[in-house]
Amino acid sequence: MANSNGDDKYAEQIKMLAGKPYFGGDPYLTELRKQSQERTANLAVVRNEPEKYSAAIRELLGTVGDDKAIMESPVFFDYGCNTHVGKRFYMNAMCVILDCARVDIGDDVLFGPSVQVYTAEHPVDPAARLTGVESARPIKIGNNVWVGGGAIILPGVTIGNGVTIGAGSVVTKDVPDNVVVVGNPARVVKHV
Repeated sequence: MANSNGDDKYAEQIKMLAGKPYFGGDPYLTELRKQSQERTANLAVVRNEPEKYSAAIRELLGTVGDDKAIMESPVFFDYGCNTHVGKRFYMNAMCVILDCARVDIGDDVLFGPSVQVYTAEHPVDPAARLTGVESARPIKIGNNVWVGGGAIILPGVTIGNGVTIGAGSVVTKDVPDNVVVVGNPARVVKHV
């Protein structure tokens, strides 16, 4: 299926970033995902060369707060360029960010292993799903947040500052500042 606007190769990307339904199999979006995979693979190659490593992270992501970001390989991004991280960001191995919409991550954020951040949404109607049309909603993660291993953050969620998300939690709704959340769905168990 070609994009719906014929000659406008950016049409589906524009719709995607605007939160409108878009065709995920669009050739331009497919090329952007391929570039992201190539850039992500390069992270492991240059991991022990600080200048090249920092440059590789900046090439992959939309913005990076400083040269102290660390992403342990392997990691996966749909696009990378739609993810923006603050200062001193740390991502452990096996993390996935499906950044079909913008993902904003604040300063001093730590991701345990296998954290998953999903902005992408697919229709629940089986017939609609077969069309290849999907949508995405942005995610925002505040400052000084620890996301425990295996946690999943779903589309449209905003996480406040000073939050701890317990390992294996599924965050389905917004989380206020200075709390600990655990479970599926994640719920507040402590104020800090």
